[in-house]
Amino acid sequence: MRELFDDVAGKSQLDPEEAVRRTTRTALPKRFYTTAAISETPDGFAITLDGRPVKTPTRNALAAPRRELAEAIAAEWQAQQELIDPATMPLTRLANSVIDGVARRIDEVTDDIAKYFGSDLLFYRAGHPDELIAREAQHWDPVLFWAADEFGAHFILAEGIIHVGQPDSAIAAARGALPRDPWSVGALHVVTTITGSALLALALVKGRLDPDQVWAAAHVDEDWNIERWGLDEEVAARRAAREVEFRAAARVLAAVSSQGS
Repeated sequence: MRELFDDVAGKSQLDPEEAVRRTTRTALPKRFYTTAAISETPDGFAITLDGRPVKTPTRNALAAPRRELAEAIAAEWQAQQELIDPATMPLTRLANSVIDGVARRIDEVTDDIAKYFGSDLLFYRAGHPDELIAREAQHWDPVLFWAADEFGAHFILAEGIIHVGQPDSAIAAARGALPRDPWSVGALHVVTTITGSALLALALVKGRLDPDQVWAAAHVDEDWNIERWGLDEEVAARRAAREVEFRAAARVLAAVSSQGS
């Protein structure tokens, strides 16, 4: 079991799609427990299997800061059938990554998120047709106006895909708005890499957009092409897998952001 989660947590700690691909190349272990539950501990709410605490790949306690999040992770373990398949356990994989990796590398992971403020999806606009231009503006402009008003982050837009440099002041202002706790940072990294937009991730964690709005905004161009050319099975499967990871990260952000409420 430890080796299996080691494989998906190794160099892919911050890449959920790679984690799933690596899992498919590993023999799955048989389920060895009857009941998954949680127990309140000094580390938070720990996940237990038949009363025994679960460990992450590097032997830390698998524990979440909020009860509802721990219950959701335990539910993934309880839902396993004859074999334990980490590909069906996105919250567990994200928790392992946060506890084993992000908690020791918060600045590094935050820097990786902040890089997207220099080349965010929302900056690069279609030149035609008018309907697509309008659709991008509908989904993306409110986020840019919000970032400018809320954080003083004024970004520059461009037509097409040629890179445009962003003001250092805008990047610094947006970076300064990012949370600092490891669970939020880890989940934000997943949202950012899946959507291609740190601004959408920031809007999600700050409550400016809900998960459905973020997902729709991240797929404006893709949905436009699907409406015209259709969606093949392989692309649909990849999109569905990304959405599972995205929804898990959004669930973590919602749970952690409610910690003080």
